[in-house]
Amino acid sequence: MSGLRVKSEGPKLVPFFKATCVYFVLWLPSSSPSWVSALIKCLPIFCLWLFLLAHGLGFLLAHPSATRIFAGLVFSALGDAFLIWQDQGYLVHGLLMFAVTHMLYASAFGMRPLALRTGLVMAVLSGLCYVLLYPCLSGAFTYLVGVYVALIGFMGWRAMAGLRLVGAAWRWTELAAGSGALFFIISDLTIALNKFCFPVPYSRALIMSTYYAAQMLIALSAVESREPVEDYRLSKAN
Repeated sequence: MSGLRVKSEGPKLVPFFKATCVYFVLWLPSSSPSWVSALIKCLPIFCLWLFLLAHGLGFLLAHPSATRIFAGLVFSALGDAFLIWQDQGYLVHGLLMFAVTHMLYASAFGMRPLALRTGLVMAVLSGLCYVLLYPCLSGAFTYLVGVYVALIGFMGWRAMAGLRLVGAAWRWTELAAGSGALFFIISDLTIALNKFCFPVPYSRALIMSTYYAAQMLIALSAVESREPVEDYRLSKAN
């Protein structure tokens, strides 16, 4: 059933793949920010809005986790737009938008199962990332980046907490959530290293490819995040 469901979601993602191709084909220079470059950068995220809306407003209203992921995608688009103008002083605004995104995603993934071991591993990895970045940070970014690392680490913990790769309880949406969180962490760590520490070779290609993959996988994780809408309505009626 999971394989059939994955295939059924594929056609709804075609606009996202096309928009992603448009971004990489045009590859607008980051040195000349404009509303056109912001639109091209945000277009794949807009398509993920449409991907979730294609399941119907009833689906979003009946599934709080899907609604939160949709809201996270809205804040992600705002963050993407701000980061287009990061050299004009909007980097902190972009950080704030993505911090809200990670809180929404973590809330969507929920606190069950708790998976304390996974949480400990993510806490250690987050700490190591911050230790790596700390010597390169100064001023307010010393604290802002620390808070951001903690938030994305927390989101990663909640995304991976429910991951079960074997047994009858395995679900592809949980694998999508965990993989999406991992790609998001790789993307943001690359941004931080490139921005604050040293030039990362092919940084933009690495950042954007992992970022778009992360957002697509997290959006995919919403489609079976709770019981089907019909079952939800029946349970409410009973």
